[in-house]
Amino acid sequence: MTLLITLVVNALALAAAAWLFQGITLTGAETSDRALTLVIVAAIFGVVNAIVRPVVKVLSLPLYVLTLGLVAFVINALMLMLTSWICDLLDVGFTVEGFWTALGGALVVSVVGMLLGSVLPDKD
Repeated sequence: MTLLITLVVNALALAAAAWLFQGITLTGAETSDRALTLVIVAAIFGVVNAIVRPVVKVLSLPLYVLTLGLVAFVINALMLMLTSWICDLLDVGFTVEGFWTALGGALVVSVVGMLLGSVLPDKD
């Protein structure tokens, strides 16, 4: 159940980012197609954050210390760009154009995910 809630929260956060930024596009003929695309993108984003992000965080530990944690925004943007690249390979209708759009989108995804996570019940 927790996995499903996380998937829905990520999908809603990605939808908010796509709605706010013109450089983040989500394609689909109908609303149901776009919703299915969002769920697929949320699953890919979750896998990227679960597998790649911890490795990148460990390798960039000196940058975390040097920038007092601000490099986390850059890493979040890179994870969103990696998700876009994987979606392009899998022919899923989700693209992020440019680093600055990815940075803004990652910030929106983080804030919306945090807000929705605080409203939803805990795992316990």
